[in-house]
Amino acid sequence: MSLLVLTSAHRLRAICRLQRIQTHMMSSKIGSEVLFENVGNAGVITLNRPKALNALNLTMIRHILPQLKKWDKDSETDIVIIKGTGGKAFCAGGDIRAVTEAGKSGDSLAQDFFREEYILNNTIGTYQKPYVALIDGITMGGGVGLSVHGRFRVATEKTLFAMPETGIGLFPDVGGGYFLPRLQGKLGLFLALTGFRLKGRDVQRVGVATHFVQSEKIASLEKDLVDLKSPSISDVTHLLDSYQELSTLDAEKPFILQQHREAIDRLFTAASVEEILENLHKDGSAFAQKQIETLAKMSPTSLKLTFRQIQKGASMSLKEVLVMEYRLTQACMRGHDFYEGVRAVLIDKDQSPKWKPSTLTEVSERAVEECFSSLGERDLKL
Repeated sequence: MSLLVLTSAHRLRAICRLQRIQTHMMSSKIGSEVLFENVGNAGVITLNRPKALNALNLTMIRHILPQLKKWDKDSETDIVIIKGTGGKAFCAGGDIRAVTEAGKSGDSLAQDFFREEYILNNTIGTYQKPYVALIDGITMGGGVGLSVHGRFRVATEKTLFAMPETGIGLFPDVGGGYFLPRLQGKLGLFLALTGFRLKGRDVQRVGVATHFVQSEKIASLEKDLVDLKSPSISDVTHLLDSYQELSTLDAEKPFILQQHREAIDRLFTAASVEEILENLHKDGSAFAQKQIETLAKMSPTSLKLTFRQIQKGASMSLKEVLVMEYRLTQACMRGHDFYEGVRAVLIDKDQSPKWKPSTLTEVSERAVEECFSSLGERDLKL
């Protein structure tokens, strides 16, 4: 009997040891995907998945959120800086493939990812200390959520911004319904529906970034930010302004959409997606024709959800928008187009999604309205 107890005790210790090793291995692996440092008076977050263009996964979200909360309470930390590694991307989006697999198999990741990502977005949007996102490289989807709600967003000539979600059967989430309708005129709706890509200085001109600084000056800017002692919002603004003044690259280049601003405001002022398309057809310009071709590739369901999302979001708080968007994600998880879009664009890469329904006419108002309805107990709590 004593031998049996001994054997059991040995087995239990061995299991505990194995669990500790596995936990350690996991945390080492996890920890390397996002790095945290205290440098001077700054808390620095580095997204560290360069091969995946720093795409955001649930594990990273679960590390960033508590760290932000910790720094917010820490009297030694005056400013938070977030950046990406690898030279190509700040963060090219969320880990959509993992979410797709989870959605297909009924795994809770399809709920957890969006819920926890949006809680993080809201935390950034309400952060009390100066929060500076150095968006030096590709910034899409989840990367927009990590930056755009923060007080300072610094673009460089390497920045590539887009919200291309209507092309994968989703919608411009992570608070897109909040910041997009607040851009000038109908630019936000145009960017949301078409997924149009903005580069470099144009990201700042449109208002997605607050500043433009040349990429070669970013390391020096980061050092100066870290060296600030108990900086106020105006101290950080002043420093960023001074760097922007020294960054003359592409200053003479006009805003890429400048000649189309009037057309965008006129053509995208409409009561529905169908009406926008009518406007584009009637206009008949080369620009209008290009938008017709672009919109024809997008999920009709996504276009209608996005139109309504931007319409509603214009008069909502960030918190209200995120609650609404969480409902929409779960509707997309229940539907067809998200899985088909991810298959066509990211997995098989045939770029030929078969949308269901395949036309705007077939997407009923009732179907759209249902996607916005409350999830009851499963609603996002912020």
